[in-house]
Amino acid sequence: MESSELRRRLAAGMVIPAHPLALTERRTLDERRQRALTRYYLDAGAGGIAVGVHTTQFEIRDARYGLFQPVLELAAEEMKQRDALRIAGVCGDTAKALKEAQTAEGLGYHAALVSLGALRDAPTARLIEHVRALAEVMPVFGFYLQPAVGGRVLPFDFWREFAGIPNVVAVKIAPFNRYQTIDVVRAIAQSGRAVEIALYTGNDDNIVADLLTGFEFGGVRLRIAGGLLGQWAVWTRRAVEMLKSLHPGMLMLGAQLTDANAAVFDAANQFHGCIPGINEVLRRQGLLAGRWCLNPNEDLSPGQAAELDRVCGSYPHLTDDTFVAENLDRWLR
Repeated sequence: MESSELRRRLAAGMVIPAHPLALTERRTLDERRQRALTRYYLDAGAGGIAVGVHTTQFEIRDARYGLFQPVLELAAEEMKQRDALRIAGVCGDTAKALKEAQTAEGLGYHAALVSLGALRDAPTARLIEHVRALAEVMPVFGFYLQPAVGGRVLPFDFWREFAGIPNVVAVKIAPFNRYQTIDVVRAIAQSGRAVEIALYTGNDDNIVADLLTGFEFGGVRLRIAGGLLGQWAVWTRRAVEMLKSLHPGMLMLGAQLTDANAAVFDAANQFHGCIPGINEVLRRQGLLAGRWCLNPNEDLSPGQAAELDRVCGSYPHLTDDTFVAENLDRWLR
C-alpha cells in the first residue's frame, strides 16, 4: 500500500481492535477460533486490526510457544480478503524488533505498532535511533503504552523528535493520563506534520472524550481520528456504530463505557486481569472456548466476574451479543 493511501485511511478514522489470542484448554493455538475472531472484527466494520500486541499476549514471542509468526499469518490471510489495514505489534531491543518488523512486512502488514517497553531505561536519543531503524523497514505507528502494563513514561521532547521521522504515520496514545496525552498531541501539532500523522486513542478509560475533544496548539487544530484499543476487541460492532455517530451528547455514554472498561480491564487491581477480562467477554459470547492465557497464573481477579455481570446488565446497549449470536456459526466455519 502506498504511503499516501495508508495516511489517508488512518486520517479518516477507524476502529482498530487489538486482536486477542484464542487458545484451547491445553493452551495451544485454537486456529478455528483465532480466525473466527478476525472475521468477527471485519464483519463488525473494523477498518483494521492490530495483531501481536499486548492483547495478543506478549508471550507468543517465547521460543517455547513460537506463535508470533503463525498468529500474524492467520490474521493476514483473513484481512487480505477484505483489504483491511494490517498493524503488527513490534517489541524488544532493536535487533529483535527489526526481526519482528521484517517478519510482519514479509506477511503484508502495513505498519508496525512499536512498543518501547524493552528500552525502559534508554535515553531519548537511543529511543529515536531505535524507531528510525524500524522505520527503514516499514511505516511506524507510535505507541505510548501505560507503565502499569509494561510501558514507560515518554516525555514531550521524545514525541517532538519522534514526529520528525518521515515514515511515522500514526500514534496510539495510551498512557491513561491526560497530561501525557496532551504531551503527544502538542508535540505532533508543533512538529509541522499534523496532517501527516494520525492520532489514535488507546486510552481505554477515556475513549469517547478523546474522540470528541478538539485540540489547538499554536493555531494548529487536531482531533483524535479513531482508536486502536483492547476495549474494542469486545463489542466491536457497537464501537463502529459509535465512531460513526459521535456527538457531544454522547459524553454520558462515554462515562458508561469507562465504567464497563474498568470491569473488563480490572482497573481495581492495577489491570492484572486485563487480558483475561477481554477473553471472558468473548467466551461468554461464544467466540472463545475459554479465557485461558499462555501464562496459567493470568486469570480474572477476585470479584472481576461479578463486575462483568454488573456492567453487562447495566449497559446492554454497549454490547453486541445479538450481532455475534447471529453470525457465530459462519465465523467458526
